[in-house]
Amino acid sequence: MFKESITKEELTDLPLRWFEGEIQIIEDHDQVDDIAKFLSSQKVIGFDTETRPAFKKGVFNKVALLQLSTTDRAFLFRVNKIGVPSQILKILSNPGIVKPGVAIRDDVKGLQAISMFKPKGFVELQDHAKEMGILNFSLKKLAAIVLGFRISKSQQLSNWEAPTLTDAQKIYAATDAWAALEIYKSLFNY
Repeated sequence: MFKESITKEELTDLPLRWFEGEIQIIEDHDQVDDIAKFLSSQKVIGFDTETRPAFKKGVFNKVALLQLSTTDRAFLFRVNKIGVPSQILKILSNPGIVKPGVAIRDDVKGLQAISMFKPKGFVELQDHAKEMGILNFSLKKLAAIVLGFRISKSQQLSNWEAPTLTDAQKIYAATDAWAALEIYKSLFNY
């Protein structure tokens, strides 16, 4: 059984971890076919998106990055440059591929604003955390409670529409999707 919550002090004492596998940036349609074939063969893929923050009231930006991750490979799709490729929409609509994430409703809606699709196979980890009695369910706190390590959120408010993503942004984005996958595996004994 998991703890209900975690204090800031307990969180700070945990080791810091991040995605250490291969990170691939996709900003060209020519890259998509092989990646889509690989992702289509997976049973579970960690899911997340990033959007450039808007610091003015009433201003909303479109999703800039879609992250899909396996245990050792993370794919960062530059949606602001290539949209959501049709091969990826098929994966997002495939009920046979489980796509766990945290607070994914707005992520899915943001992607649908770019390319309409019927989301299938998505698992909202917050719902399962609640059912298990966990009260803190941000990705950072779920990673701490379920996985026993902390993840950095230092790049959260960075510019996801930048011409080139920094190494820190790449690691952050890959870590978010990978952490969702790892939490799912732990919660469901996968």
